[in-house]
Amino acid sequence: MTKPIFQRTCYLIAFIILCFSQNTKAQLKAYNEKYGYSYWVRMPKVESTKEKIPVIIFLHGRSLSGHDLARVKRYGVLRAIERGKDLEAIIVAPQTSNGWDPDKVMEVLDKVEQEYPVDKERVYVCGMSMGGYGTMDVAGKYPDRIAAAVAICGGGTLSYACNLTQVPLWIQHGSADRAVPASESKKIYNAIKKCDKDADATLTIIPGGTHGSVERLFHGEKIYDFMFRHVKES
Repeated sequence: MTKPIFQRTCYLIAFIILCFSQNTKAQLKAYNEKYGYSYWVRMPKVESTKEKIPVIIFLHGRSLSGHDLARVKRYGVLRAIERGKDLEAIIVAPQTSNGWDPDKVMEVLDKVEQEYPVDKERVYVCGMSMGGYGTMDVAGKYPDRIAAAVAICGGGTLSYACNLTQVPLWIQHGSADRAVPASESKKIYNAIKKCDKDADATLTIIPGGTHGSVERLFHGEKIYDFMFRHVKES
C-alpha cells in the first residue's frame, strides 16, 4: 500500500470512528421556541440510532420559571445527570413562565417524537412543587400517552381524578413542607381512590421532609425504577 492510500485509509477510519462516537455519545440540546415552551432534550448514549428509547418529561417548580432555559438545570433530573446519574432515557425539560399547560407540554412531546427515536409506550412525566401539579395535570388530561408519573410536593386538579386512575402514580410529599402542605397531595390521592379504590396510585409522606429536601429523590434510583417498570399498552 502506497503512503497516500495508507493516509486516506487512516482518515476514513478516523472519520467513521468520529461519526460513531457522535451518535453514541450523550448529548444535551436546547430548543428556544418563539411560541410555546422552550425546552432541553438530553439524548442518552445509544448503541443504534434505530433503538426506541423511553422519555422522561421533567416539569420544574415556580422558582425556575421565566425565559432563561439554563435555570431549568438547577435542580431535578438534569441536575442529577450533571452530578453523575446515568439514565437510559431521553430527558425532556421544558420551561414555563406562568404555570404548566398540559396542551403545551404535549406540543413539546410531539416535536421530540418527530426528531428523536421515542418509544411512545414508555413516556413518563415527573416534577416537583408547581411541576408536581403540572405532572398530575398532564397525566390527567392525557392518560393515554403517559405510562407512569411521579409527582413530588405538589397537588392536582380534582376534575382529572378519574382520568388519573388510568396512569400508575407515585405521589410523594414531605410532612414538614411549609410551602405546599402535604394535604394537597392527600387531597388528589383521595379523589383518585374515590373514583377507583383499586387505582394504581401510591401516596408516600416523607417524615420531616421539607419543600426543598425532597429534591434528593431525583438523585436516587427509586422513582426511575418505578417509572421504568411500566409500559403503556398500545
